[in-house]
Amino acid sequence: MYRRLSDFKPFVLVTCLLSLALFANAVKAQEVNVYSARKEALILPLLEKFKAETGIDFNLITAKADELLKRLESEGRSTPADVFITTDAGRLQRAKEAGVLRAVNNPELDARIPQNLRDSENHWFGMSRRARVIFYARDRVDVKELSTYEALGDPRWKGRICIRSSSNIYNQSLVASMIEAQGVEEAEAWARGLVANFARNPAGGDTDQLRAAAAGQCDIAIANTYYYGRLVKSDKETDREVAESLGLFWPNQDGRGAHVNVSGAAVTKHAKHPEAAERLLEFMAGAESQTWYGEVNLEYPVTDDAQSSDLLKSFGEFKGDSLNLSRLGENNRAAVQLMDRAGWR
Repeated sequence: MYRRLSDFKPFVLVTCLLSLALFANAVKAQEVNVYSARKEALILPLLEKFKAETGIDFNLITAKADELLKRLESEGRSTPADVFITTDAGRLQRAKEAGVLRAVNNPELDARIPQNLRDSENHWFGMSRRARVIFYARDRVDVKELSTYEALGDPRWKGRICIRSSSNIYNQSLVASMIEAQGVEEAEAWARGLVANFARNPAGGDTDQLRAAAAGQCDIAIANTYYYGRLVKSDKETDREVAESLGLFWPNQDGRGAHVNVSGAAVTKHAKHPEAAERLLEFMAGAESQTWYGEVNLEYPVTDDAQSSDLLKSFGEFKGDSLNLSRLGENNRAAVQLMDRAGWR
């Protein structure tokens, strides 16, 4: 049957409008907004590579972790953020409990990221591993004296240990892992013994603890391995001398393994570009990104097919605690209370 063109106008108009809407949505989806507690130098090159490979543009805002979490909470549904990147499972769990993250059921992320290195309900995913271990002054400590975190509460170490304050999330997560392994009562007894062994009141960051041990202010320092790695790679001779005077010891190798944590990423609850956000997480979990990140920030990959840097390999093989890191966040409040009772300031 013959029909005039005018007979098709309503249909054509609707089709055009639908096409324009789909096009607009496609254009809208070609960007991802990132809130990152990681410094710009540690995330920007990765985002630029992501854009080059996928065509998805990005907007990046960096700030301290607590500031970004408060911002996500205050912005609510109006937040522009699609992805939240931060360090430590404790902080990631806080974001989950604040209700600003969404569960992501992504087969690729599930397959690539070990279950213990992501949230038990997939609200966040570990993207790099960091280990918090024992560093010792080579000229004052016999490595045979070292064994476990627990042993650092022994009176033999009185006046010999440097560590950050109890407000530090890395220490809170370490204590949270002790609670999981030992229970609150034993963990508190250990914390009291550790505090009694402090060489000085906690002050400064991890690098300051390493420098204090090298300077003879203490014999043992607790720090994340990448801080030590930065000293090894530093252009400053004084930094390299600090690293050379210290040895790295992997604790608890005959038991649960060394304490490990993550830097991680999550899709925000009110993400406007959830598909692009998931693609970014997939990209970050890829072997090439994992290898690059290890080279730049000296953290360990979370995937088996990525290569650790030569520097990390020089630290030696180690057994890491297989605890699901969600428990670090879930135990955080108990850990903070325990540290306060133990006099850890």
